[in-house]
Amino acid sequence: MNDIDAPLPPDALARRLTEVYDLVGPLYRRAQRGVEQGLDGDGLSVGVRAVLTMLRRGGPMTVPQMGRAQAISRQFVQRMVNDAAAQDLVESIPNPAHRRSSLIRLTARGRDTIDAVLDREHRLLREVGSDLTDADVTTCLRVLDAMLTALDHVADA
Repeated sequence: MNDIDAPLPPDALARRLTEVYDLVGPLYRRAQRGVEQGLDGDGLSVGVRAVLTMLRRGGPMTVPQMGRAQAISRQFVQRMVNDAAAQDLVESIPNPAHRRSSLIRLTARGRDTIDAVLDREHRLLREVGSDLTDADVTTCLRVLDAMLTALDHVADA
């Protein structure tokens, strides 16, 4: 193990992780603006896109489950679900595990819509850093997951 592979002392780690936070904010805001620009023609908001993506990847979910998964308020998710339902992108179905909390699932139109959005975004992401390796991305995900876990004590909206 060389110096770059050794765990960092707490103060050095804190300084390096601050560099990550300093990049994550602008990255998130630029990505959100890019998504918004790409969604203009689809008539989707970023919030509705997020709901559709969660349902595409995770299958039917309740509104509270989606809120917890994205660390956003149940009320905001409900508004996005309502918007998506008004566009016939999602529908409510009975939840065998909980009578009062319906499951939300994609409609065929919703699946086609989010598939087209994700395909377009995939084509754009193909242009990112052609020299990045799987190990680079795995390390990035591990670091971001550790940072997110360290903030588990922060109350969600």
